[in-house]
Amino acid sequence: MEPKKYDLEERTLQFAIDCRLFLKKLPKTISNIEDGKQLVKSSGSVGANYIEANEALSKKDFNYRIKISRKESKESVFWLKIIKATNSTEFEKLNAVLIQEADELKKIFSAILEKSK
Repeated sequence: MEPKKYDLEERTLQFAIDCRLFLKKLPKTISNIEDGKQLVKSSGSVGANYIEANEALSKKDFNYRIKISRKESKESVFWLKIIKATNSTEFEKLNAVLIQEADELKKIFSAILEKSK
């Protein structure tokens, strides 16, 4: 994993990439494949909706997209926790790093929402 980025578009992009690279390391079980598909969707949606928020035509649209980014960050944590619970401990460290990043992104989006009120 690269050091944390402070450009939020870059940081959310890196999170989505890191999730995909993590999934490549997991055994190809049915549950990992299905849970991985969900993680791919939610982790990518975090950054995609943040980009949409930056192009929003109104404050209401901006807030809506930021809320989706926050929701998708929470969902990413959910899938990462399922993957953690159903795989061997060899993947725990990287999984924990990704959970921490998703949680930090969620907090950042919450702060953005608070400031935009």
